[in-house]
Amino acid sequence: MTPSSRRRDGCSGPPPLTYRRHAGRSRHGIAVVSLHFAMLSAALGCSTSDQADPTSATAEWQDASAGVVSRPTVGGGVTAVTSLDGDGRLRTIVFDLATGQRLWSRPASTSGRPADLGIAPAAVAGPPNRAVVGSVEPGSSGAAVVGRDVRTGRQRWARPVGTTFGPARCGDSLCLSEFTAGKNARFAVLDPVTGKTSWTMPGVAEVEWADRRRVVVFRIAAHPVIEAHDLASGRSLWSFPVEQALGGTVDLSGGWSFGALDDDLIGYLAPFRTRQGAPLSAFGFFSLRMEDGVLQWVHRRSLRLYPSANPAVALVTRDVDANDHYGGFTQFDPRTGRAVAAIPAPPRSDPDRWPAFPADLSALGLLQPGHPGQAYDLRTGGPIAGHVRAWSFCTVTPSPLKINGSTGFFPVPAVCPYDMMTGRRLASAGPPPGWYTGAVDGWRVWRDERGGLHGRHDADGTVPGMLG
Repeated sequence: MTPSSRRRDGCSGPPPLTYRRHAGRSRHGIAVVSLHFAMLSAALGCSTSDQADPTSATAEWQDASAGVVSRPTVGGGVTAVTSLDGDGRLRTIVFDLATGQRLWSRPASTSGRPADLGIAPAAVAGPPNRAVVGSVEPGSSGAAVVGRDVRTGRQRWARPVGTTFGPARCGDSLCLSEFTAGKNARFAVLDPVTGKTSWTMPGVAEVEWADRRRVVVFRIAAHPVIEAHDLASGRSLWSFPVEQALGGTVDLSGGWSFGALDDDLIGYLAPFRTRQGAPLSAFGFFSLRMEDGVLQWVHRRSLRLYPSANPAVALVTRDVDANDHYGGFTQFDPRTGRAVAAIPAPPRSDPDRWPAFPADLSALGLLQPGHPGQAYDLRTGGPIAGHVRAWSFCTVTPSPLKINGSTGFFPVPAVCPYDMMTGRRLASAGPPPGWYTGAVDGWRVWRDERGGLHGRHDADGTVPGMLG
């Protein structure tokens, strides 16, 4: 077994059934997992079939020529993406959310963005009638984060940042780490309307959750910490060292991901091996209560599967023993941390099998494109015979993006439907499942494998997708 990719989204290279670069249950457990599927389907406004009911869609649009390479962000009645044109130039493009009409575009930059984190999207923040799109644009001395009117693209402010991982919405504010390549790196919270600084703190951090009162950040350091701060003043509310949950010494080179639902923050750190034959770094899942940072549960040495739902929505993992050997699969209830489904290690779990899930997350598929695969019912743990439609990556060997002045970046992965009985890719199956796209105020926006952008209003409320 070799170490995982270092991308934060964990999606470059083959999926981590074998983490390389790029059982019986109680009746109560079965009831819990069945209820969770029903709750997820209801939250996304979806039926348990692979396709959403077309009559439930109040709006739908697509732009096949958008050239999207980032995940979309939604807010203020628009959706913003980063695209790549045929000349190798990145651009921020903003679309009207209701109609899919292109509103404006501006040049974009990756200055200071580690390629392992993928292409950063723009951020949409601010009150509805004064919302701005904050994006990283080329500057005379490094990059600048620029705030522009969501509808017109008119510049409202600009902030030289030298190098940055990119901005993110945090409650009613805009947050970013700036000057990340130097010793004066800092995390800044801005008024999105004016661009003025509300407060800063030293170091590099990533926003994982926020409301109007608090922001929870992941401080990226040799000994990483999760912290909550008062959003208005920056006052520290609580702090939790990640190694307290996972033990040993973590290595962020393996990647990380977080998910939030209700008052729970689910965190995951992936393993990393510094050299051939060396042991894996500490890894696994843990849950914190966002009100006070109290640790609720931990599952060490559990791998996240890709593709899969956001860890706060549904948590299907692969077990790794103390000798770094792969075992079976376990599904945990994200709210309680209790195991609710278990599948023993299959006899033919080949390294090139990809995880695959149906739209309702009721089964786990082990896919080998073009060859018969295996599917297991997560409510019984038993194998499923016949034609099971499941979604997995369209490819696990994407081509690197040809960006002027930047190397090593890959587009955000897309998912495609497959027949698990044959391993064949299905030509047409409607929109991808809600566990992949997520939803914002009922809108699902996603990138297809050719870089086209799609928008569809067929859900209720806001639910995180695979990538947040």
